[in-house]
Amino acid sequence: MQRGFVHALAWSLATGAAVTLSWWGVHTVMSGTAYDPPRAVPISVGVRAADEPVSSSTRRAAPPSPTPTATSAEPPAAVRPSRRPSSRPPSAAPGPAKSPKPSAAAGEVKSYPTRGGRVVLELTADAATLVSATPEQGWSMQVWTNPEWIRVDFSDGAGATVSVFCTWNGHPPVVEIVDQ
Repeated sequence: MQRGFVHALAWSLATGAAVTLSWWGVHTVMSGTAYDPPRAVPISVGVRAADEPVSSSTRRAAPPSPTPTATSAEPPAAVRPSRRPSSRPPSAAPGPAKSPKPSAAAGEVKSYPTRGGRVVLELTADAATLVSATPEQGWSMQVWTNPEWIRVDFSDGAGATVSVFCTWNGHPPVVEIVDQ
């Protein structure tokens, strides 16, 4: 009986070591290869009419410059110096902050979720710009742009289509969603 117990213990230890070694080998190989594909599809890369950079999945747009506020003379907490300020007064007092004029071309960014995906548009008084279009899992996408309209179609491959239309020919942009 003791001999059977020793054999069972040796078999358990060998099996446990083999499973551990196999798991470690597979985990090491797969840790750098298994990933979820990106869901956002870059539309275009370039510069808009107002010289604002457009971002894509490989290049980020420069962040907008912060607008100064006239209510506080202290710097924000993130940029305060970590050392103690000296006891001498500053040599020159900073002047009043000048606020930049808001851009007339700046618009409102709106998101339009559908069952096929999500479309994000920047709408101004007389035009629209496609910011992004992201299909849902299992759906494909097509984009058409024109100086007077934008169309984004999401298709599931089984005949279902969801279309997002944005038109602005002589009027403010109008967004229409058609689910077929």
